[in-house]
Amino acid sequence: MGFFSIPDHFWVSLTQIVGIDMVLSGDNAVVIALAANSLPPKQQRMAVVWGAGAAVGMRIVLATIAVALLTLPFLKIFGAALLLWIGVKLMLPEDENKDIQSGENLISAIKTIMLADAVMSLDNVIAVAGAAKGSVLLLALGLGISIPIVIFGSTILLKLMERLPVVIVFGAALLGYVAGEMAVTDPYVHHWVGSHMPGVHRIAAIAGAVTVVIAGKMLAKKKLAEIPVGDEV
Repeated sequence: MGFFSIPDHFWVSLTQIVGIDMVLSGDNAVVIALAANSLPPKQQRMAVVWGAGAAVGMRIVLATIAVALLTLPFLKIFGAALLLWIGVKLMLPEDENKDIQSGENLISAIKTIMLADAVMSLDNVIAVAGAAKGSVLLLALGLGISIPIVIFGSTILLKLMERLPVVIVFGAALLGYVAGEMAVTDPYVHHWVGSHMPGVHRIAAIAGAVTVVIAGKMLAKKKLAEIPVGDEV
């Protein structure tokens, strides 16, 4: 089958998938940048490329089972709690321990990227799966095309974090915001929340953002206070 003989609906669906993923990848770019921020410049690039690639691959798997996943009660609540923990953890200063090999830090960053992306993609993959209309090929192509976009966004954020450390706080707050929003859309509480507390979605999201920032700052302050004076340089 030639290039021009491919049905029009294939290109329409592919364009939709790429467009959806571009719109929904902002928070994922933040996660990648935050996780890679403490690495040396060379390893930052490796973490961004491998982390983004692994995250997109995981999305393809998630998209094929997304409908079933999102109907399970408590899954989003668990995911929200996990995302809050990741947000707080990314605000903490890294231990500059010479006994820890740089390769281990790189692997740790990639694991964090994959874990956070898996949690944050639960909702996102529904839209992508719908646009793919059951085609794994379309999913793979569309999400694969989006990898450079996520990498480019993460690279820009890394440069901003070097110049403006406050960007790290905003990034962690975004993870908390997503976590709060996710928790109240869990199937177990969604209908009750919609009936009795229709405006709680925004409140929960803001509360999640505030929780991450406050907890992150408190734990970071405590961690810095525990560092011996001679090791602070």
